[in-house]
Amino acid sequence: MALALKKRDFLLVGVAILILAFLWQAPPESTSRVPLDDDHRKYHELVKTDGKKAAEKFCEDCHNQETIPFPEGHPAKYRCLFCHKLAAP
Repeated sequence: MALALKKRDFLLVGVAILILAFLWQAPPESTSRVPLDDDHRKYHELVKTDGKKAAEKFCEDCHNQETIPFPEGHPAKYRCLFCHKLAAP
């Protein structure tokens, strides 16, 4: 039994190829990761036990305009772990 492809099938395949091509061209990840050092280790553990939002509450203790300022154009600072992923252990 032969399988007949319709015009909409080719259209669907074409759209899927376009989406994959678009995603393939995405730039590499450029946001720095949260290091797994002595200063950040407790926050890595906090993310594992209580989640990202619990750990993000402490980011501004060190990362603020007085100690470690944000670069120009940095987005809202209360969602740190939305962009900054944890470094692999």
